[in-house]
Amino acid sequence: MTDTSLETDDLVGDTESGVSRVVGWALTVGGLLGLWAATILTIDKISLLQDKIDGKTTQLACNLNAFVSCSSVMDSDQAHVFGFANSIFGVAAFAVVLILGVLMVARVELPEFVWVGLQAGVVFGIGFVTWLQYQSIYDIGKLCPYCMVVWAAMIPTFVVVTARNLRSWAPGSAISRFVSDWTLLIVVLWYVAVIAAIWFHFGSNLWAKA
Repeated sequence: MTDTSLETDDLVGDTESGVSRVVGWALTVGGLLGLWAATILTIDKISLLQDKIDGKTTQLACNLNAFVSCSSVMDSDQAHVFGFANSIFGVAAFAVVLILGVLMVARVELPEFVWVGLQAGVVFGIGFVTWLQYQSIYDIGKLCPYCMVVWAAMIPTFVVVTARNLRSWAPGSAISRFVSDWTLLIVVLWYVAVIAAIWFHFGSNLWAKA
């Protein structure tokens, strides 16, 4: 006689393993993109500082026009909230995300305290990124392409981690089911909201010639 309970347990286990791998890949890709963009921003910031010391005018590849300009954003007060370039903080944070993602892809089970810490980190991260988005669009009035890559990496990282933790910590709640069932849609709509904010504020100026 077939033990159906064991088969069910195996199926649940396979499902959880599959979800864990998906989360792992999401963290790996998000961490890699964020780390790449933050590293370039850090290097460019060092170049800006060195050229200022040398009395030179820096022309970064991401300075496309009057409204899309990395150097303008990096020279702003908002780019040094912690007393040093925000990108340095980003390098450290996304490196951690990348490492955890790789471990999950390799099927290493992370202890629960790691998820608690990661949840706290992504909540802080998405809050900080949202504030930077507002500052960049409405206060500074400039866009930094590499900063936007960081935004694009942070949004799904936050949603995926939060969805995973809601499933683990409150599996029966309505919000857990909603976030888990509509994770991709939430990410897409979030992107659409940010793109809409950019378009309605800058419009065709985004494509203006330098």
